[in-house]
Amino acid sequence: MAAALDMAQDAPPGGVTAAPLALDCRDVTVRFMSERRAVTALEGVSLSLESGSFLTLLGPSGCGKSTLLRVVADIVQPSAGSVSVLGRTPAQARQNRDIGFVFQDASLLPWRNAIDNVRLPLEVGGRRELPAGAMRPQDLLDLVGLSGWEKALPHELSGGMRQRVAIARALLGGPRLLLMDEPFGALDEITRDRLNEELLRIWAETGTTIIFVTHSIYEAAFLGQKVLMLAARPGRVRELVAVSLPEPRRLAVRESPEFVALAARLRALLETC
Repeated sequence: MAAALDMAQDAPPGGVTAAPLALDCRDVTVRFMSERRAVTALEGVSLSLESGSFLTLLGPSGCGKSTLLRVVADIVQPSAGSVSVLGRTPAQARQNRDIGFVFQDASLLPWRNAIDNVRLPLEVGGRRELPAGAMRPQDLLDLVGLSGWEKALPHELSGGMRQRVAIARALLGGPRLLLMDEPFGALDEITRDRLNEELLRIWAETGTTIIFVTHSIYEAAFLGQKVLMLAARPGRVRELVAVSLPEPRRLAVRESPEFVALAARLRALLETC
């Protein structure tokens, strides 16, 4: 009876079950062993993220931003603590194809054209068919603005276009969580700005939860609903900063007093990390 009472108290009004958090990290610690000593990449990181959110990760080199993404993606196992992705373990979420990952390097196969690179996960993941209602490779190329480039090989595409293909590939199958590890870091400023706006459009159209790692204060502030600032040695949460900027965002917002104040705050935090 007590257990039933507790469940009833926890249930939302109307008996509707609340959607699981996109991410729930509790006291996550990651230690690596080098030849000489143990290195703590993350220590006691706790974070909750609602579905449909856009979170940017910012911090100095060596603070564990990429490591945290890899823990969420089930690539790195935590030494302590727990991680829940959409109410499942990271391994279950990965097996269910709930997670997409975009790296800094687009990593396209040079002998495959754009649409065949997008199709690749269907060939290597053991699932030949897409889930019902999922966007097709052609739909995804249209979504990222590459209509007409389906047959182009990677060497025929610019750096920004290759990253668009990588994003389309990561979205194949409709993942509910998209992890992005400095995907625009190697691009020129003009291309990077354009892709920042494009990514916000894609996020709005798909409703996918996004966690985005960057070293750029301006990129973190422009893209994120919240900015998670990590401190280094060991990697730990310094502060979670809410972003209150008008929607939909355009690059011109970076000239507003609100954006300038936000960037200054993030810079001040970064200097203490």
